[in-house]
Amino acid sequence: MISHPTQNAGTVADLMADSPALINAFFSAYGHFCDEGTFAPDERQVLLLSNAVANRSEWAVAFHTLEALTEGVEPSAVEAIRQGMLPKNPRMAALSSFTQSVIELRGQVDDAELAAFQAAGFTGEQVLEVIAGVAVSTMSNYLANIARPPLEDAVLPHSWNASESMGF
Repeated sequence: MISHPTQNAGTVADLMADSPALINAFFSAYGHFCDEGTFAPDERQVLLLSNAVANRSEWAVAFHTLEALTEGVEPSAVEAIRQGMLPKNPRMAALSSFTQSVIELRGQVDDAELAAFQAAGFTGEQVLEVIAGVAVSTMSNYLANIARPPLEDAVLPHSWNASESMGF
C-alpha cells in the first residue's frame, strides 16, 4: 500500500509489485526498449536520465546517474543533464534536448526539433524509440514521485534534489 510519503517502502520494483498491471507493463516495455531498441547503452541512459530530470523524479535521477556513469556516459554530460542543461557532446545534446521536448510538448514537437534530432545522426526509428523510452521511464518516475521510496545504498551518493534542475 502506498501512502504519501512512504516510509521504508522498499525499492520501486517492490512498490510496482503491488500492481500486477504496472509491474508487468513496466518490465515488458522496458525489456522491449532495451533488447529491441537501437540506442547504445550510453544513449539509452542519457534519454532515461533526461526523462527523470524533466519529471523531477529524485529517486530516478539518482538511479539513472549511477546507470549512466556505469554505461560510460561522460561525468560532465551526466552533471549537465542533472542541472537541466545539455551535454557538450552534440549527439548526446540532441538526444537529451529531443527527449525533453517530447516530454514538455506532449509529443507535439515541431519540424525543426525533429530535423535537429535527425541531423545529429538519429533515425526515424529512434524518434519512435524516444517515445517508448519516455513512456516506460514515466511509469517508474511517477511511481517514485508519488511513493518517495528511500534511495538504495548504491545510488545514495548520487542523490539529487529537484531544485537543482535549472533548465528543464
